[in-house]
Amino acid sequence: MVVIRLSRGGSKARPFYNIVAADKRVRRDGSFIERLGFYNPNARGGEEGLRVALDRVNYWKGVGAQASETAERLIKQATQKTAA
Repeated sequence: MVVIRLSRGGSKARPFYNIVAADKRVRRDGSFIERLGFYNPNARGGEEGLRVALDRVNYWKGVGAQASETAERLIKQATQKTAA
């Protein structure tokens, strides 16, 4: 089963998350099928904090992928930002 979830990167105390489509059996930061965007909770000033390829997210959901709660919240946030 394919899931859309966050994969942690960055250094200690400075997290950076990639939003990825991955097989459910693979560990959190392991291999993934496709990178769908990123989330930077420490974005400052002019830095971009969230970017999501909504067309690819819709594709993966269309073929049966399930999004984690946090990924779903970020996707919803990106959708609202795009609509505004």
